[in-house]
Amino acid sequence: MGGVNTAEASDDATAATAARAATDPAGPQDATGPEPTGHAGHTDRTGLPGAHGSRGSRPAHVPKQDRSRATRQRLLAAAVACLAEHGWAGSTVAVVAERAGVSRGAAQHHFPTREDLFTAAVEYVAEERSTALRALFPEGAADRRAVVAALVDLFTGPLFRAALHLWVAASDEEQLRVRVTELEARVGRETHRIAVDLLGADESRPGVRETVQGLLDMSRGLGLAHLLTDDTARRERVVAQWGVILNGVLE
Repeated sequence: MGGVNTAEASDDATAATAARAATDPAGPQDATGPEPTGHAGHTDRTGLPGAHGSRGSRPAHVPKQDRSRATRQRLLAAAVACLAEHGWAGSTVAVVAERAGVSRGAAQHHFPTREDLFTAAVEYVAEERSTALRALFPEGAADRRAVVAALVDLFTGPLFRAALHLWVAASDEEQLRVRVTELEARVGRETHRIAVDLLGADESRPGVRETVQGLLDMSRGLGLAHLLTDDTARRERVVAQWGVILNGVLE
């Protein structure tokens, strides 16, 4: 899941402010409703873009399509933030809508079911962070240790925590399990492709593909360990050793 490590939780007061700034939909002809005011690229304290609106001014006559897209992106980012903080049981469509600063009706217009919302949210933020990860090394990276550290960071932020909650819920709900399994397969393939590109790995050579996959599996394990305790010091030592291992295998 792409990106760099982010800050953690947003407090309820911020969510309440966003909710007060929101307005209800204008009617059945515009199910997304008037958009809460905000700024493109806004990042809330979870480190996820667009999870809250703001009280700044908005230019008049914003095209309906742009408003609809902005609403959708706020809902997706807010859904991941809620899932990371409150888990599956505490993350309802109504809670996400309030955090995003839109009405529940607008949320259900974009995502008719809870499963639609949360699987789309995890995929959306994974794609955003994958893009950010590639942007860190626009021409590849000569320092493989830096690439390893960035890949490990994918598994230590709010997105990874949100995905874990989604996995646990999917283990008990058959309908959700099918969707999450497909989602994780897509995200996993993309993460593997990014790792191969950034590391300059030639997977036609014996053992290289397994080494890259082992790196990603190890990164996921470090992410799990970090959920319970601050594992920064040990993680840095492991990252350094994996940099050495990759230089030996890939060269």
